[in-house]
Amino acid sequence: MSGSAPIPIMQVGLGPIGLELARFIGQRGGLKLVAAVDVDPALSSRCLAEIAEADVDPSLRIEADLAAALARCGDGLRGGVALVATGSSLEAVTPTILELVGSGLHVVSSCEQLSYPWQTLPQLACRIDGAARDRGVAVLGTGVNPGFLMDLLPAALSGVCRQVRHVHVERCQDAAQRRLPFQKKVGAGLDRGAFEARVKQGTLRHVGLTESMHMIAAALGWGVERVEDVIEPVFAQSPIHAGDELIPVGHARGVLQTGRAFIADREVIRLTFRAAVGEPRSYERIHFDADPPVDLLIDGGIHGDAATIAMLINATATIGRAAPGLRTMIDIAPPPSRGA
Repeated sequence: MSGSAPIPIMQVGLGPIGLELARFIGQRGGLKLVAAVDVDPALSSRCLAEIAEADVDPSLRIEADLAAALARCGDGLRGGVALVATGSSLEAVTPTILELVGSGLHVVSSCEQLSYPWQTLPQLACRIDGAARDRGVAVLGTGVNPGFLMDLLPAALSGVCRQVRHVHVERCQDAAQRRLPFQKKVGAGLDRGAFEARVKQGTLRHVGLTESMHMIAAALGWGVERVEDVIEPVFAQSPIHAGDELIPVGHARGVLQTGRAFIADREVIRLTFRAAVGEPRSYERIHFDADPPVDLLIDGGIHGDAATIAMLINATATIGRAAPGLRTMIDIAPPPSRGA
């Protein structure tokens, strides 16, 4: 709102996403970064403006202790929002969320498992929801995926249909256009044995596909009875460069992950996520078997990192108007862009 005081922001986590958030906050009106926290000892006490190359308060130093940062800020964070970009595991992130909520802060997080944990991690979801309600604040997990492309967008599109029988969402990305950690996350360069080992360890997968299926099902009022999440390698058929590295023939250049949700024995949702170095075409596609049918194609796709940053920052302007508790993207008004 024009003339209103800027929203105070605490940034928790200063990895690649966290640093980009700090840069965007520095460019964006209506927000004021008042604290930055990261547990990495190498960052402690360093000037955030220099580390992030951001137009933020030059006196702002990175702090390692969340409790100390909260105590230092005091009333400076009143009515504020904590942006949490520390990990994908809700179990690991929950203590941080509870500490922030306990200090009266709204929380917007990139934690994928937070996007819709009611079916996958119900005990943690209830704990966060109760704590947020007690303090009158809201908690939201969002991003581009999960948080928009493979869940909120198809849920919204279903509003033009009298009846939807099946939802198929495809997301195909050339991982060469994404940051190196993302390429490693999807297994680029691994041989078959290493790829399969990481899948078994749970360290190689797109986190959030199951949460997206449950979000769609909840939006459409479907009582899904079973879900599956299958992960397969996409192998290089010829040598291909990934940054400064060469992926040899027969090694993975990325991942193909397929989520399926069923009512009885009938598949009602299929989510296809393909991210690999050297994909000839990036795109998003949403197809409904419905009355009337829907077939939406976004040719060229949406850049994941840039869109995730935008979703998180845009949500800071709307989270304060959400009902207290743990919210999902189908609970709140989709946050519009505020930049001109």
